[in-house]
Amino acid sequence: MRLFVLAALLATALPLHAEVPAWTDEPTQLVRLIERAHRAQAAGNHLVAARLHCTAAAHGSLEAQFQLARLYLGPLRARRGHDTGHVLLALAAQRGHARAGTLLSTLRRPLPGDTDAYLPPCLFTSVAPPPADAGAVVPHEVVEHYIAGLPRNHRAHARLVQRLAPRFDVDARLALAIVRAESNFNPDARSPRNAMGLMQLIPDTAERFGVRDPFDPEQNVRGGLAYLKWLIARYDGDIARVAGAYNAGEGTVDRYGGVPPYAETEEYVRRILAFYRARLHLPAER
Repeated sequence: MRLFVLAALLATALPLHAEVPAWTDEPTQLVRLIERAHRAQAAGNHLVAARLHCTAAAHGSLEAQFQLARLYLGPLRARRGHDTGHVLLALAAQRGHARAGTLLSTLRRPLPGDTDAYLPPCLFTSVAPPPADAGAVVPHEVVEHYIAGLPRNHRAHARLVQRLAPRFDVDARLALAIVRAESNFNPDARSPRNAMGLMQLIPDTAERFGVRDPFDPEQNVRGGLAYLKWLIARYDGDIARVAGAYNAGEGTVDRYGGVPPYAETEEYVRRILAFYRARLHLPAER
């Protein structure tokens, strides 16, 4: 009876079937492993999925650790019991994975003693992840899965970006990555530097691209997309320089001949590259 109740709680909290990977800013080569694991799990190859997730987790991926925990709580439960999944889930939650914390709260039982003894051996191996594919953009299904999980008002703004981006010859996935990093789809966002709205336009940029009300979502997105289109053309689609200029200004990028050595800008460029994944802009799909 107790196991039946636990299974019901798990099914209610988070389904244990293969799910589309989350859109994270983790290193691209680790995200690729997670996507391969998703395909393997969807095909019923749970051991292959576990090996791929475990490799990514061993290199620091929280999302892979969470998905590995789900495998041990579900399809691989008979092989190691719930304890391995429980321990992996607790460690992911402790490191800040929100969904791991949510699922952990449904277990309602203490962790087993000597938790290290329950960790899969593959977590301690030195298998290197594959090199990142610099040409592959984040899959549409990953972005769609992320948008579907947004609050309704944020989802509407994400759809606005998707609808308008092709009209400016901007890949919607890049535009969404920029908006996510800039305002997290909050049209009322304002930075200490007076950057405003969804795409965080400063007054000069808003005026330059004809935005009269930067807190009007459509005006803001149109202005931001016009600026992105201009930057993409100026830097031949080089995403690092485009993102660096969007954050610090094209004059700064030109002065340094690339991404300026500012901690904030370097971190911003890292996030955009991790979200978009490709180094060069992919022509927009119309």
